[in-house]
Amino acid sequence: MKTFRNFVAGAWVEPSTGEYFDNINPADTTDLIGRFPLSGAADVERAVASAKKGFERWRRTPAPARGDILRKAGDLLVARKDEIADLMTREMGKPLTETRGDVQEGIDTAYYAATEGRRLFGHTVPSELRSKWAMSFRRPIGVCGIITPFNFPLAIPTWKIFPALLCGNAVIFKPAEDVPHTGTVFVEILLEAGLPPDVIQLLHGAGEVVGAAIVSHPEIPALSFTGSTDVGSLVGETCGKMHKRLSLEMGGKNAMIVLDDADPDLALEGVLWGAFGTTGQRCTATSRLILQSKIHDRVLGELVDRAKAMKLGDGRKEGTDVGPLINEASRKKVERYVDIGQAQNADLLCGGKRATGKGLENGYFFEPTVFARVTAGSRLEQEEIFGPILSVIRVDSVDEAFAVNNDVRYGLSSSVYTRDVNVAFRALTELDNGITYINAPTIGAEAHLPFGGVKQTGNGHREGGWEVYEFYSETKVGYVDFSGTLQRAQIDNYGDDATTLL
Repeated sequence: MKTFRNFVAGAWVEPSTGEYFDNINPADTTDLIGRFPLSGAADVERAVASAKKGFERWRRTPAPARGDILRKAGDLLVARKDEIADLMTREMGKPLTETRGDVQEGIDTAYYAATEGRRLFGHTVPSELRSKWAMSFRRPIGVCGIITPFNFPLAIPTWKIFPALLCGNAVIFKPAEDVPHTGTVFVEILLEAGLPPDVIQLLHGAGEVVGAAIVSHPEIPALSFTGSTDVGSLVGETCGKMHKRLSLEMGGKNAMIVLDDADPDLALEGVLWGAFGTTGQRCTATSRLILQSKIHDRVLGELVDRAKAMKLGDGRKEGTDVGPLINEASRKKVERYVDIGQAQNADLLCGGKRATGKGLENGYFFEPTVFARVTAGSRLEQEEIFGPILSVIRVDSVDEAFAVNNDVRYGLSSSVYTRDVNVAFRALTELDNGITYINAPTIGAEAHLPFGGVKQTGNGHREGGWEVYEFYSETKVGYVDFSGTLQRAQIDNYGDDATTLL
């Protein structure tokens, strides 16, 4: 079994602790991918020292030249797309069709970031005084800590790291413990593309140790975290006390609303993909299905039949619809919510148990699960599960559907299936979510648009698109007065002794 290392101070190095953890295939726990470092606080200290040196060099590299390196990284991802998709599926389980999409999202993000190297716009505005210029421009922040989850092992790191690098920052990257191999390959690609070694540091290990050390380090002024709302709240407390810039992307309890006038076949395809794609392990997963009364029985009946027919298995095998959960703890959590749903008198229509059968014996598989007659306000309807459980809620009206959608603590994604253009535009304005889809499921973000949510899904910042570049840079304002005399702005122009403005 191969032993992997951290990348710190321009070299692949062992952790200061001398300790490692095993990375296993969740579809077959007898398949050991490798041993990865269990880093400690000393490794973070060394990484910060190196990143600070890298930042001083990188910040002086012209932004278009930084973009050129990211473009090369995109080219390398294109060349290795199938290889990376295969290792990603082996590491975290979702089918190859999905991991190829994950890599493609990283490619799209690379090429988008490369173009932003020539578009880090500031503003030049008129001064209110003669012989004076006023302008703003973007500056890098420093060392950025990047902490990412398991479910999109390449796409989410690229969402964060490419913009951070393009803006001139150095990066300390900690991937989730469940997907260290993809993180390692990503850093190898950045280095091959020409990124100066001190600009990127890779640290593997436990979130409560190395992640916490990154969050609390006084010389890491900016941090981006994707994970659960509970952990994000703790991260926010620390960063708030230390006055760090922080981007949080956290939980979701996303609803797909299907109204009586919707195309039922289109809605059915959407909910199957939204609820059971990535085995429900997406922050944007369709966790709630809100069906208006007249269409309820038809959609629900066909949904259960289709969910029962989905094929579970190794995501690298042709025909697999649903892969495993990421680990045993996740599977136990899903089982607890099955018990919770039954205790709250919801109807378990299919699934609800560990999947068995040939090829599933050694993996963390769980059957696609559908609960009907779920009560709005119940735990099953309110709490993020992060697994293949879909809660179906029946409503009588559009207003009731919108109210049920909004009555959760999260606000990431929503969708509405309808043929009524007026209802569609009402949904865009009235649903309390950062993203709303019309006649499409709750998943499917595009790399050139902002991504994020409201309420306890995040803290107001966005991943992706043009807005993320504002997070990874600071606005600097410059004034150039070439009048040769003291000019006092508002005093000279509008004070008691102001001279004429003409």
